[in-house]
Amino acid sequence: MLLDAASLYFRSFHGVPDSFTAPDGTVVNAVRGFLDSVAYLVTLRGPQRVVACWDNDWRPAFRVAAIPSYKAHRVANPRTNTEEVPDLLVPQVPLIVEALELLGICRVGADGYEADDVIGTLTARQVSAGRGEVDVVTGDRDLFQLADDAARVRVLYVGRGVRKLEMVDEAWLSAKYGVTSGPMYAEMATLRGDPSDGLPGVAGIGEKTASGLLKRFGSLSALRAAAADPASDLSPGQRKKLVEASDYLEAAPAVVTVAPDAPIPDLDDELPSTPPDHQALVAFAEKWGVESSVSRVVQAMTKATA
Repeated sequence: MLLDAASLYFRSFHGVPDSFTAPDGTVVNAVRGFLDSVAYLVTLRGPQRVVACWDNDWRPAFRVAAIPSYKAHRVANPRTNTEEVPDLLVPQVPLIVEALELLGICRVGADGYEADDVIGTLTARQVSAGRGEVDVVTGDRDLFQLADDAARVRVLYVGRGVRKLEMVDEAWLSAKYGVTSGPMYAEMATLRGDPSDGLPGVAGIGEKTASGLLKRFGSLSALRAAAADPASDLSPGQRKKLVEASDYLEAAPAVVTVAPDAPIPDLDDELPSTPPDHQALVAFAEKWGVESSVSRVVQAMTKATA
């Protein structure tokens, strides 16, 4: 199970009331929600291995170099390239890091890469090694590109909440978006664009048109070849839009596609049956007022590894 950690703790922060506080008054709604999410997911799926995948770089230089508008509207400080994060969430992130360490749950990021790339890399390794199925947990549609029935990779999409998660496989993608694979979803997203990530897309080509064109021509490269070929049966309007967006379409795949080769060391990602330091975990839980949430995670871990 690969957790898109930032996606989970941002959603926890916005989904759990900030009336949940530690004994000293510190708001811990994101900590509580994150831990409760992990407990629910581990109980539901029973994974033997779990990795909390981290954003060491939320806006990597290679993506900004390709498309300068990438996440530009979310930059809090251009000098330091830091992301806008709610004030009440900032001090909770180190507590989530500490909780994961005390629980014995593996956490990893890669300098110069996003959590999406960590997830993409660990998924590629798992598939290549033939080590079994993969659950990717995220509230980010970008990771739908990893869904692969043959490789037993599915995305647990928590956009509507962890308890309303949707199991994204190729049939789900076909029914929802009219695309037949994860990579085709990425190409559709490239054409459609994504304002939340600062990706403009191709002007005048929305989701349905994009998926229809990809099904008709088979791939983005074949579609671009058709746009460049006056003899193809693309409509003049679609041809014009695609040709005018050539520079964007040349750069965007490197931004949209998650990296399969981020520099990640070999990991000890086995889910422990019990925390490595029970007393330290109890002290942490009492200090921050998250005893029930921590207890739920420990119970889920014990059950999953029994």
